[in-house]
Amino acid sequence: MTAQVELAGVRKAFNEGQPNAFWAVDGIDLSLPSGGITVVAGPSGSGKTTMLTLVGCLARPTEGRVRLDGRDISGLPEPFLAALRRRTFGFVFQRFNLIRGLPVLDNVMLPAYPLGSPRGPLRRRAFELLERLGLAHRAEARVESLSGGEAQRTAIARALINDPPVLIADEPTANLDSALSSAFLEIVAGLREEGRTLLLSSHDPLVREAAVVDRVIELRDGRVIADRTRPAATR
Repeated sequence: MTAQVELAGVRKAFNEGQPNAFWAVDGIDLSLPSGGITVVAGPSGSGKTTMLTLVGCLARPTEGRVRLDGRDISGLPEPFLAALRRRTFGFVFQRFNLIRGLPVLDNVMLPAYPLGSPRGPLRRRAFELLERLGLAHRAEARVESLSGGEAQRTAIARALINDPPVLIADEPTANLDSALSSAFLEIVAGLREEGRTLLLSSHDPLVREAAVVDRVIELRDGRVIADRTRPAATR
């Protein structure tokens, strides 16, 4: 389970050609080796979410290149990019983006449907993920009835349904208390032990300073201003 992501001279502009045009990401060179937990920190508007969408192929750079395992994927046609995205990346969005009106189990299965997975084995895998995250008893509950921690764990299960090597989470503890944030860190520590690469954006000191975190990258105005790797002896 390996995937190495590189950003080379990446810039991302919004509102190009307009008076309010701006560079959300402004010249990032970065390598994310396979495995480990990296946290992207910085104030609101620093480019954290934009950088995550570029790494996860949810957006294309205006300039520069995104490489996966040495292959330039920046210019791939969308159908190929979508297939690569499903195989490689799992996403946990800040507001979780669960589909109201559907049960937890169906929400978890949704990303696998385009892959044509048989429904029976897919349901079993989704249920196993919920069981692993302590949510098997809520499998048939509507997502709007979930607590914040339950919604988060449902989003994590959904992100893992295609067994991606890379998990990307945008401000995953933004709406959680300290106890639930600590529980989230225990989950990601287990995923790290499986060999997955985890990329989290966060302004939460509890996340940035967690012992399981291998690396903290700080952004400001779309640029990397600090890149600290924690020595193994301190983790």
